[in-house]
Amino acid sequence: MNLSSRKTMMAAALSAAMLTAAACGGGDSGGDGGDGGKVKITFAYWGSDARQKLTEQAIQKFEEKNPTIDVEGDFSNWDSYYEKLATKVAANDAPDVLSIEIRGLSEYAGRGALMDLGGKLPTADLDQQVLASGQIEGKQWAVPTGVNAFSMLANPAALEKAKKELPDDATWTWDQWVTLAQEISATGAVTGAEYNFNPAWLQIYAAQRGEKFYDGTKIGMSTDTIKSWWAIHQKLIETKGSPDAAKSEEIGDTGPEQSLLGTNAGAMGMWWSNQLNALTKSSGQDMTLLRMPKAEGATTSGMFLQPAMFYAASAKTERAAEAGKFIDFLVNDPDAAGILLSDRGLPTNAKVLAAVKDKLPAADQKTLDFIDEVKSELSPIEAPPKGALEMEDILERASEEVVFGRATPDEAAAKFLQEANAAIAG
Repeated sequence: MNLSSRKTMMAAALSAAMLTAAACGGGDSGGDGGDGGKVKITFAYWGSDARQKLTEQAIQKFEEKNPTIDVEGDFSNWDSYYEKLATKVAANDAPDVLSIEIRGLSEYAGRGALMDLGGKLPTADLDQQVLASGQIEGKQWAVPTGVNAFSMLANPAALEKAKKELPDDATWTWDQWVTLAQEISATGAVTGAEYNFNPAWLQIYAAQRGEKFYDGTKIGMSTDTIKSWWAIHQKLIETKGSPDAAKSEEIGDTGPEQSLLGTNAGAMGMWWSNQLNALTKSSGQDMTLLRMPKAEGATTSGMFLQPAMFYAASAKTERAAEAGKFIDFLVNDPDAAGILLSDRGLPTNAKVLAAVKDKLPAADQKTLDFIDEVKSELSPIEAPPKGALEMEDILERASEEVVFGRATPDEAAAKFLQEANAAIAG
């Protein structure tokens, strides 16, 4: 089963499961939920083996500080996380604390699966603008784990090998990026760039053209903007600035470690800023974070500061106090931050960040410096509407139709808008 099919199943499972959950009552009535008088809570999260190790260390530290609470980590890989979570919610067996993306926040909160965290933990020291991204209709459904930005990453050594210089990221355009990628590929040293169909890129591009990805419960982008965005992908392929469509699809189904940047086979690519460390480790190279190129005449970068993910609690939990205490530890305790560092984004608690800043690896220090440099240019982010969990899959399907030549951009754009609007219609 390919990644696209798994995403479709994930969205379908979520929708069905949440409807079932809404009809379920009660909850776990298993007493203290632990042994020896301890209260047990479960924490569901996704990620790599490295994240699992860090999380287990953080759990151990929390248990040392809170000897009456046991935390059971419920780890999944990315591909299976939401399907597994939806199944548990449907079975009235939701984890007490869970990880969630911003694109799933409205879905889960809107179907009554999340607890309002207002007053359940201290939030005064958190970045209030970032904290607001976990709010819907005035209620705090989730708390950000940390922040990042969707950015362009470059390998200076690869550019040097191709006898090219790093661009001026304050002024460069998408045409200049494509041309640079073409020139790098033409040298035969490495492939110039890799592209992807991440909705974050399209959101940035649309903002540069004065449009919103979401406008309430409908898509706010014009057909011309979507077609113009696809034209960038097509030009990259046509000029050999990137691999062809088939190879790009193959690469797109992997993580940062297997990407062109991660394997030293490419010079540029778009990733979330907190993935710089993973790319640096896998490639052994000193990567550089850059602003995204701009559309001609753009007056804004379109870039935005987004929580890497959120911590939330189940509306069905009978251990609300303990769940709140655990989330408080994860976002407000320097000991937790000293273990997790930037794995889930840079801490939004300024006091915590100051306490761990010197412990951050060089790549994370670079990420912090980059975020500080561009922060004034970044827009705040709001939770997208219900159905946004399906958007990546819908966009990927439509985009592949275009780059593989199976549909014209007009045909694909019409189909994308129809499917996307249906998904978020509410």
